[in-house]
Amino acid sequence: MTNNECHCVAYTAMDAKSEERPVGSKYQLLDLPWEDVLVTHVLCYLPLRHLVTLQRVSKSFRSLVQAYLANCRTFDSAQTGPRIPKEAFCSMLRDNKVLHSLSVHGCSDWITDKELLPVIGQNQLLLRVDLRGCVRLSRHALVAVSLSCPRLQHLCLAHCEWVDSLALRSLADHCTDLRSLDLTACRQLRDEAVCYVVAKWPSLRSLSVAVNANITDVAVEEVAKRCRELEQLDLTGCLRVRNEAIRTVAEYCPKLQSLKVNHCHNVSESSLGVLRRRNVEIDSRNRLSHH
Repeated sequence: MTNNECHCVAYTAMDAKSEERPVGSKYQLLDLPWEDVLVTHVLCYLPLRHLVTLQRVSKSFRSLVQAYLANCRTFDSAQTGPRIPKEAFCSMLRDNKVLHSLSVHGCSDWITDKELLPVIGQNQLLLRVDLRGCVRLSRHALVAVSLSCPRLQHLCLAHCEWVDSLALRSLADHCTDLRSLDLTACRQLRDEAVCYVVAKWPSLRSLSVAVNANITDVAVEEVAKRCRELEQLDLTGCLRVRNEAIRTVAEYCPKLQSLKVNHCHNVSESSLGVLRRRNVEIDSRNRLSHH
């Protein structure tokens, strides 16, 4: 809806109420219909941090903002400002059951299972979840995502060292339509876990297993053979990955657009060259070694 159309809705709403008001009386913002105008066509243009401020104005504004938050499809805690209080987070998402995208990275220094699990449990329409850097969560958070979000397509678990193989297997068993997964620095994971889960996700487009010295050619080759639709692969800091695995990626992943292999000291131009010729974006500098 354009701004002009929004204005027309507002004017129509005010005209409908004009007969109820004494001549000369002034309209206030809250006189407009909440669900049909304010929630749907006004508050959606305000940044989340402004909504947090607005709900402090009065009880009526708090109720209005709560009505909006109960119907919003996206919630990113980082948009509330540098630090959102725990009580405010819980209050803002208390009534929402229609989220499609949830990011709690802005709460990473304090959020625990106690705050997150109720939100996950009542939002079964989630398509995208970002738990990046949330070090106080536990494996129960990933299990809850697995059981409550069958439509999940994008999941970020970067720097969540609590992720273990059993919780990841649960994700693979229940969320079969995953398109992107970030497991950067999930150092509990080994080849076996990665091999198990990629077998469940043939439509995976983006995968990071960066900063994990447990990952070897075994996992990378299995990723290549199982995920033929792969477009982005991040192996940064996977010290045990070698040229053989990169050659397998080049052979089985024709749609690859980006490969990150910085600090993979056993990967050289002898395997990267064929990908460069296909215009795959590679973050590693040209290497002199061709072994």
